[in-house]
Parts: sequence; structure tokens; C-alpha cells
Amino acid sequence: MSRGYFISIEGPDGAGKSSLIDRLTPKLYALLGDRFFQTREPGGVRISEAIRKIILNNDYSEMDARTEALLFAAARAQHVTEKIRPALAAGKIILSDRFLDSSIAYQGGGRGLGVQEVRQINLFATAGLQPDLTLLLDLPSEVGLARIMKHRKNDVDRMDQDPLAFHQKVRQTYLQLAQADPGRIKVIDACERAEKIADNALQLIQESLKGKI
Repeated sequence: MSRGYFISIEGPDGAGKSSLIDRLTPKLYALLGDRFFQTREPGGVRISEAIRKIILNNDYSEMDARTEALLFAAARAQHVTEKIRPALAAGKIILSDRFLDSSIAYQGGGRGLGVQEVRQINLFATAGLQPDLTLLLDLPSEVGLARIMKHRKNDVDRMDQDPLAFHQKVRQTYLQLAQADPGRIKVIDACERAEKIADNALQLIQESLKGKI
């Protein structure tokens, strides 16, 4: 069996990642069958899900930025070791809701810890593993935050409550990552209709998988 293929979905808060994944999942199951494998970050396995609860808990507003970055990396390390690498070795096509680009954008850019510094922490955590393809949903930060307040105002986590300037830095860092790595990171306009976004994402995935499955 050939090596699997690793796809991540990225984007700032309110970009519509969950909606896109909900639309993509049945289409990819139909296309790939049992080879399709969907997961999320932080989380995906028991230890990582426990760390997720700490990271997003509104009770921990005093959390230091470095603590936050290291917790994300720790959750990712366990996820990669326990779930992602074995799935790739088994020839699975993985779709992950976020991966290490999130840490680079949020902690490296948004928190100001430094893109290279956070990249190195996460390359250590993943033993160098990166996605083969990353779909980046992009939209203005003001629009994303307005969506959060409208659609899940009763389920706002600790990171959703950061100021607009933080989310603008996150978006800017994401776009810089895409500019630096256009072969892997494909930007999708998240202001489009949900159906159009899903169609664009599926087309990019199918083009990327040609000759690889």
C-alpha cells in the first residue's frame, strides 16, 4: 500500500473550517472510501483532548503565551505519534482540522513569540511532519469575529475573546506563510458562499491527489 496523504484545513477564527469539513467529509468518503480519515487539533486522541480542554477553558485567562504554545505542541506530539503517523503508514488520506500552521499563526504571530521559534517547537513535536496540502480559509478578522458572536455567542472559548488586533496578526501571519509556501498552502476566499468554498476545496484536494492514490 502506498504512503498516505496528509491534508490540513486552516484559518482564523470564524473562517468556517467546521462548516467546510462537514461538507467535505461525505464527499471525501464517497471518493476515497475506507482510506479517508478525519481528525482535529488540538485533540484527536485522549491525551490531546484533555490538553484541549485546558487550552480553551475560559477559567485560565492568566495562561502565559509560552505555556499556551507548549501545550499546543504537546497535544500535537501525542496526536502525531498515536494517530497521524500510523494512519499515514497504513495508506490513509488524512483530513485534519488544524495542524502546526495554527501554532505558528496564533502563538508565533498573534502572541508575538516569533514565527521561527514556534515553528521549531512544533517541528520537534511532530518529528518534522508537515501536511502535504494545506487549505487556508481567509477572510477579514472583523468578519470572522462577527460570525463567532452571531453563531456561537454562547460557546465562546478563551481564545475567541482576544482583541481584534490579535486576530489581525494571526491572519497576517497565515497569509505570510501561504506566500512563503505556495506549493503546499492554498488560499480560499472564505467570504464566498459555503457551497462555493466546499467546491473550491474539493477541487484543490482532487488536483493534489492526482497520481498519488
